[in-house]
Amino acid sequence: MSDWTLKTSAIFCEHLDCGSAVSVEERKESAGRSVWMINSDCAQSGAALGECVISGSSSSIVDFTCSDSVRLLNGSSLCSGRLEVKSNQSWSSVCEADFDQQDAEVVCRELGCGPPSVLQGALYGEVEAPVWSKVLHCGGHESALLDCRSSGSARNSCSPGKAVGLTCSESVRLMGGVSPCAGILEVKLGDWKPVFVPNWSLKEAAVICEHLGCGSAVSLRMITKSLARLPTRIKPECVQSFCAVRECVTSVYS
Repeated sequence: MSDWTLKTSAIFCEHLDCGSAVSVEERKESAGRSVWMINSDCAQSGAALGECVISGSSSSIVDFTCSDSVRLLNGSSLCSGRLEVKSNQSWSSVCEADFDQQDAEVVCRELGCGPPSVLQGALYGEVEAPVWSKVLHCGGHESALLDCRSSGSARNSCSPGKAVGLTCSESVRLMGGVSPCAGILEVKLGDWKPVFVPNWSLKEAAVICEHLGCGSAVSLRMITKSLARLPTRIKPECVQSFCAVRECVTSVYS
């Protein structure tokens, strides 16, 4: 299961009608047992999921979390797209007039992404029926959008160009350096964790620097000292393809 990424988890969250993938980890059990083994590349290719499964034995179990009640559609990553909210097992579009920056803060947090960077109507497509029938009143500190106060809305459609389009920033940072553009690479999947990347090179580091708006990669070194937190693993070839960094996470040691 070492090639399983957050992007693969997103396919299963969608299949289960459970929103977006928020986190993924590989859980080690004390002994092997019979499992279904899924080829991540096959699942991402669009093949029927049943065609990507073989039986086997393993002590590694994939454990992932879906957002359940919010999702972003038609974006370039799991952290961008047109917002939809699920209530009573039905997904609804949200109108810009019923949504503000504090609401966006909560959505980005719930999806495991960084703070909102762009909030613009119809950036990722026009509204689709049905329309969310409530006005949200988030304080910005809530952990889930449905935890926010809300009031009824008589709105049953959005004006053209007024469907909520949201882009959250990358949940990636450099810590412990002399500036925000230097230090130990960390990614947020629930909690902030340091990153371990096998065969890491300046080529991958350059992609991270670009994501962070930090110019070109100048130097790179591997730290072998003991870390207080167990590291997150990332697929180098995924980073090189300019996917969102958190979508390249393969597992979290646990």
